[in-house]
Amino acid sequence: MSSSPVVTSVELTSLPKLASGKVRDLYEIDNKTLLFVTTDRISAYDVIMSNGVPFKGAILTLLSVHWFGVLSDRIPGLKTHFLTLTPPAALSPAEKDLVRARSIQVRKLKVFPVEAIVRGYITGSAWKEYQKSGTVHGLPQAPGLQECSPFPEPIYTPSTKAELGQHDENISPAKAAEIVGERYAARIEDLALQVYKAGAAYARDRGIIIADTKFEFGLDEETDDIVLIDEVLTPDSSRFWPADQYEIGRDQASFDKQYLRNWLTKEGLKYKENVEMPADIAWATSARYKEAFKLLAGKTLEEALSQL
Repeated sequence: MSSSPVVTSVELTSLPKLASGKVRDLYEIDNKTLLFVTTDRISAYDVIMSNGVPFKGAILTLLSVHWFGVLSDRIPGLKTHFLTLTPPAALSPAEKDLVRARSIQVRKLKVFPVEAIVRGYITGSAWKEYQKSGTVHGLPQAPGLQECSPFPEPIYTPSTKAELGQHDENISPAKAAEIVGERYAARIEDLALQVYKAGAAYARDRGIIIADTKFEFGLDEETDDIVLIDEVLTPDSSRFWPADQYEIGRDQASFDKQYLRNWLTKEGLKYKENVEMPADIAWATSARYKEAFKLLAGKTLEEALSQL
């Protein structure tokens, strides 16, 4: 792994680059395999900060790999896109060092253009909508919920998958079915709920409440299988709350990027471009991500890196 704790840009000349997202860069290894590189960039309110979070790319990569194993053991028949953590042979030695621990080889699949969001607790934009209308993503909810209450059952509240620089838009499950087709919509919803429930139970046993999360799925066009892709149950894609501090009726402490969101809100910087985080905010965010990793993976990031 690169000796620098912060890598916000990765340029590989040995493989063709297909795309660059808020956090990840995608390269083509061959017509069936991609290299998924996770930088230390961080976005909040759909805007990328101008500086990164130390060790974030390794945390997200190694935690997702951990989850792929955990979830495959707990959900019969679950398919994931993960192949290996080993950097591809086509890379130069310097490139292999740069992407080690922050990249995975994955299967190339057709990506469904929706974010499969599952909410187990009412917080964030869901809480704001519920206070106004008693609904979440337009779906009526039980009366009398308080901030950060658990829903009676986790709910599926998809959103559009926005292009870089655009904002995701909350949509109903019916609208998601229009986008991906009835044939796949119910399977995506069912899989998203299964993965959330299995992940939430595992995390709760380790001191973390997963309040909500987003998944992405792809289609294996040869087998018609729906496949879990992208990152899974990380502090970037989920709200992680320390279980021992959880209390209904107020905002929660967190292990995720809510800390950064709160700072942006306090400073009046929501949705502003080219924001540079102060060093203490970047390192405090890193510390929260590392603590979540340790609780969920059962080892420190440093121990995990030493085992690669």
